[in-house]
Amino acid sequence: VIIIRVKFVGRGMEGLAMLKQLIGQLQHLLDSQSHHHSSSSSPFLLQQPSHHTILLQQHPRWTAFDIENSSVDDCFGVEMAAGKSHSFRMQEPLKPPPTKKPRRDRSRGKSSGRSCTSEVMEQEIWKDFPEDLFEAVIARLPIATFFRFRSVCRRWSSLLASQSFSQHCAQVPQENPWFYTITHENVNSGAMYDPSLKKWHHPSISAMPTKLIVLPVASAGGLVCFLDIGHRNFYVCNPLTQSFKELPARSVRVWSRVAVGMIANGNSAGSGYKILWVGCDGEYEVYDSMKNSWSRPGNMPGSMMLPLALNFRSQAVSIDSTLYFMRSDPEGVVSYDMATGVWKQYIIPVPLHLTDHTLAEYDGQIMLAGLLTKNAATCVCIWELQKMTLLWKEVDRMPNIWCLDFYGKHVRMTCLGNKGLLMLSLRSKQMNRLVTYNIAKKEWLKVPGCVVPHGRKRQWIACGTAFHPCLTAVA
Repeated sequence: VIIIRVKFVGRGMEGLAMLKQLIGQLQHLLDSQSHHHSSSSSPFLLQQPSHHTILLQQHPRWTAFDIENSSVDDCFGVEMAAGKSHSFRMQEPLKPPPTKKPRRDRSRGKSSGRSCTSEVMEQEIWKDFPEDLFEAVIARLPIATFFRFRSVCRRWSSLLASQSFSQHCAQVPQENPWFYTITHENVNSGAMYDPSLKKWHHPSISAMPTKLIVLPVASAGGLVCFLDIGHRNFYVCNPLTQSFKELPARSVRVWSRVAVGMIANGNSAGSGYKILWVGCDGEYEVYDSMKNSWSRPGNMPGSMMLPLALNFRSQAVSIDSTLYFMRSDPEGVVSYDMATGVWKQYIIPVPLHLTDHTLAEYDGQIMLAGLLTKNAATCVCIWELQKMTLLWKEVDRMPNIWCLDFYGKHVRMTCLGNKGLLMLSLRSKQMNRLVTYNIAKKEWLKVPGCVVPHGRKRQWIACGTAFHPCLTAVA
């Protein structure tokens, strides 16, 4: 048995650091002696003058000894006796550590130095925590914790159907959107990207039809709208909670391609949503989730240029109750107000040498993202629509050092999101790159490759849409 007596004389933070260093040296010494003594497996006995005794096993580290809350002087005395063959006395002060410990190590030392009971939430403290505050706190947790907190207890899992919890979630400001994508290799299963954690999730929507290829085409209020590849059936789903609904059949059968837009009626989960589809010949219908039916509010005005040569690579963007679609011949923008049922069109030429362009939106302003290609040089550029002149003004472009990777390559671009944060899929025969662009910060970031669980090969993103994750959104 090795007896260590530590004499505390005064106070001082520097002494705490010395004591930590001393304990580390003692551990090293004792470990070196453990190979020569059969008694090394016995617990070490650490005694303090305050009549508290702590038993420390040989293998656990000495940081379990609580020294953060102790009082020591800059100089202290230590006596150690290890039998007749090993004994020494040290009275000189120890030098402080030469370098400052990392913050992670300091916080780890503080947490590990507490008693075992402090690592568990004290029942005497937390039993009186107001019940109505639980929902307010949980609603402000990072969305990624949703996958864990539902398993805490039945009550927490049932919060998703609580009206009060829905109100708390509506009060939390929306952060950056997530992205729901479909990959070439797994067309019937989606992959969600969380830009805050830079992490991919792979949800399994069990209610989604398995014999059809369904593609995400629009989103609003935490819900994603899907359309099958044959443009016949619509589905709405919350990818986080798997709340799922197949929409009723449309009254107008259109077998050609259609453009789709979606808006939420309000901030709360029970306020519902509306979906608009429009065809090239001018047919269109509006779905109202509160009525669970499709309707045709009226006809397009005669001033609209038909047929609508829509840019199907560009998803619709919404500003308040108005949806905006991009048309390609003539170039411009078509809008529809879901509240008033009014159609408008704006003839706006796109910048020269522009390809793969798509609409975006930020803070009520219409934006444009596309590939600007001239000779062998290619670059991603961002434009803003000027309200007075109805012309596109370039406001940013991808860093030149990134654009060098595109030189001489036939690059194609797909924009997967259009709400403040854009995800751009850039691909060629030699390259497959994902990039996010933050319109507010003018920040370009590379996205880690999408790899399915237990897989190694990176997936090619085929299409996708941005959505603001919401725990209480109901399809």
